[in-house]
Amino acid sequence: MTRTAHTFAYAGSSTLAGSGTGRSLGLETSGGLTPTGLEAHPHFFSGFLSAPQAAARGLLAVADVAGARYFRRSERASLDPVVTANGDRLRFESFSGCCGVYARLDVLPEGLGGADTGHGTTNVDVNNPLRQALSRLTDDDPLHLRVGPDELAVTTLDGPVVEKKVPLPDRWLRGFAEAQAITTGFDLRAELTATEAVRFLRSLPRGSATGGAAGGPLWVVPAGRTLRPTTRPVPGAVCLPGPERLAAFQRVLRQATALRVYGPVPDGAAPTASAWEVALPGMRLTLTLSPEADRGFSGEGGVLEALATDTAADDADLVAVLLAWEPRVDPGDLAEQSGLPVQRVRAALTRLGTAGKVGYDLSEAAYFHRELPYDARRAERHNPRLVAARALLAEGAVTFDGPATAYVASGERRYRVRESGGAFSCTCQWWADYRGRRGPCKHALAARIARGAAPIAIANAHAQSTATATVTGDAR
Repeated sequence: MTRTAHTFAYAGSSTLAGSGTGRSLGLETSGGLTPTGLEAHPHFFSGFLSAPQAAARGLLAVADVAGARYFRRSERASLDPVVTANGDRLRFESFSGCCGVYARLDVLPEGLGGADTGHGTTNVDVNNPLRQALSRLTDDDPLHLRVGPDELAVTTLDGPVVEKKVPLPDRWLRGFAEAQAITTGFDLRAELTATEAVRFLRSLPRGSATGGAAGGPLWVVPAGRTLRPTTRPVPGAVCLPGPERLAAFQRVLRQATALRVYGPVPDGAAPTASAWEVALPGMRLTLTLSPEADRGFSGEGGVLEALATDTAADDADLVAVLLAWEPRVDPGDLAEQSGLPVQRVRAALTRLGTAGKVGYDLSEAAYFHRELPYDARRAERHNPRLVAARALLAEGAVTFDGPATAYVASGERRYRVRESGGAFSCTCQWWADYRGRRGPCKHALAARIARGAAPIAIANAHAQSTATATVTGDAR
């Protein structure tokens, strides 16, 4: 697994100070992008929160995921959450160390008490003393939140005094993009009231790594006002892979007002990803789970089609110029502004997702603009299937036999790739095992790039998607 050392440089440590009406939560920022460019310590918000305890516990839940590994727990994980200010709301995001859980806390306008919010993306310091202080916050006394250095000190900072150096695996970066890509194909599957939500979440097993009977996947199906567990993907069922990965919700159960469940249409017995959203006063906390507890989002394959075409690259450059830190990015509006068809805009947004430039809000069924502070091209350069596909092209391994058939020489074998209705199939073992559910194999990608074909319709790509953390062997 490729890792680089990523350094967070803060002007100080985040703190929770004072007591009662004098409480103040100061979150320090590190190296973020804003409408005016890169800033060392951007300032995004200063105001009182409408639901202090819910906000504190929601932030702790996001930090819990950032510091957790739900698979191979012996390895350490530590990555400070990302915060994006979209002009009317704040979004705190994190990814688990095992790359299998994506968490986001959306603090909406009503949760910010109407205070002005800036624009931009940065990391925020969530240290152990701050976590302990937030855990002790047991009432809803007024709480002032500051994201970034004090406004009076913004222009007088002499430089960072606190640094954190953490290993940043490439698969974490790919995971952000894959989680965004797959959730665009989700629909709302169930909604529970606060009482039923608490009852259901507290009833989930916490010790199993996979959650189902005999180690199999767990599914839930709406039953009256609640959700009933089942071991089979019956009609209307939603996969719950690794229920212990919803443990972060325990932080906010007392403040929960509803539980919403999102997922794709089940495609048989194969487990699928799903998203679980707890509604809180003025905010939403969402946990998105990969299809299996021992597989992360990084090998999902949902973004490969967009990465493999030059058209999407050019379209992404055009669409990126039109983004302006909006909390809701509408593909239809972008299509009108850019003059591109909506399908090409969606492919461009998928590609922009691999660069950390957009996320996806399930509750509002809309993209949002953010700029993760990472190298925008790393996800493409280090995606194993895409790298392998481009290597096959460089070797001259792809030949065509008519408009719908290609042959790809790989190792000692020759694979046949067929195109039908915009979708590709292959005679390799990868296709035989997954039938496109985990994205295209390297042979199909090589054939697509060589042909210069238009991307598969985004809806088809999402419907085929599930997740895998690593891909090995020649059949990829």
